[in-house]
Amino acid sequence: MATIQGFRIKNFGTLKDVTLGKLWNSGQSIKPLRPLTVVIGKNGVGKSTLFDAFGFLADCLKLGVEDACDANGRGGFKRIVSQGRSEESIEFEIYYKETSQSRPITYEIAITLDKDERPFVLRERLRQRRKGQDHGKPYSFLRLEKGKGIVWKGEEHLNINSFDEERSIDEWFSTITEEETNESERVELDDKRWLGIATLGTLKQHPRISAFRRFIEGWYLCYFTPDAARSLPMWGPQKHLNIHGDNLGNVVQFMEREHKKEFNKILKDIAEKIPGIETIDTEKTNDGRLLLRFNNKGFSDPFYAQQMSDGTLKIFAYLLLLSDPTPPPFLCIEEPENGLYHKLLEALAHEFRKHATGGKGHSQIFVTTHQPYLVDALQPEEVWILEKDDDGFSSIHRASEIPTIKDLVDEGLPLGGLWYSDYLDGEAGHAL
Repeated sequence: MATIQGFRIKNFGTLKDVTLGKLWNSGQSIKPLRPLTVVIGKNGVGKSTLFDAFGFLADCLKLGVEDACDANGRGGFKRIVSQGRSEESIEFEIYYKETSQSRPITYEIAITLDKDERPFVLRERLRQRRKGQDHGKPYSFLRLEKGKGIVWKGEEHLNINSFDEERSIDEWFSTITEEETNESERVELDDKRWLGIATLGTLKQHPRISAFRRFIEGWYLCYFTPDAARSLPMWGPQKHLNIHGDNLGNVVQFMEREHKKEFNKILKDIAEKIPGIETIDTEKTNDGRLLLRFNNKGFSDPFYAQQMSDGTLKIFAYLLLLSDPTPPPFLCIEEPENGLYHKLLEALAHEFRKHATGGKGHSQIFVTTHQPYLVDALQPEEVWILEKDDDGFSSIHRASEIPTIKDLVDEGLPLGGLWYSDYLDGEAGHAL
């Protein structure tokens, strides 16, 4: 399973410069992100902005950077770049591993405005340490500057020493040998508003770029709303839940037909968490639309999704999402607690962790929340606290980095309770 070890964001809204987890140049004491990562914080500290940073990068790959700046109500580059930094670039760095045994790969991208104030990709780079190299700079196998650059073919690049020096692409290319030239190619993108990995990642001769492109394409950002799940889609099974959940019934159809065992397990879990529900199935209307039907114990007539509570629909959707036979590699969920009974939150946190740590065929999960009851079920290493500093920008730190917090949790004090009592806030926490 591909996993993000660390993620850095610069000049994106209130996130002037924040890093979660480990990067290629982090010290040995910095730990990578866990399979389950939960970001907590007060209203207005930037949790939604952090969530949208992942969505923005995914949109850049899918739509191009100009359309990504406008998509989902973002309002353009000047609205999303950090205040007072419109002359600078929005930058992201992802440090990830394709498998638990593979060497980490770093992806870096910088987006800014051209002379006509259109967003474009200023820099883009993929790099990885060579086999047996534990220290020093990783070597680039893709490097683009304003749409022009170098890409290495195949799985490995040659043992060169000058690639990452501070020199232009033309200067660097003039120094490589004939043998190295055969293993590399100069590229120029037709449109600088598109990511290099979007184009080169479709080519068979660039398997590492292709793997990273597929990784980002597979990200799932959950914007589930119960009202969407109450819609009446057309009849027909679908493999995956979409981001809003308006095809919930279609996925039920698919699971009933193709994965009965897994679906029956979901129903059992639902029955344990929401007493009274006996079966969940679908019904086809005369005009070819689909109804999601809940059959409750003690009632002869079914209840339909339009009649079910927000909490019932949400917990069902999350369990269905976690039971996807081919789950996304990276799953983001914003504030899952909305509409849920507080005692369900601990069970939901355990479901997230069980899925995220399940090994092959499971997702790395990223959650934002402001609900202490959910945080009570978490470990200090899984929790990051996002705060607003005096300059108006956000900063972030891991709960396990606060002195004595791990000891307090080991002694039985709930982490959410400590947060509620302000022990996880920057000033209070570091004063412990």
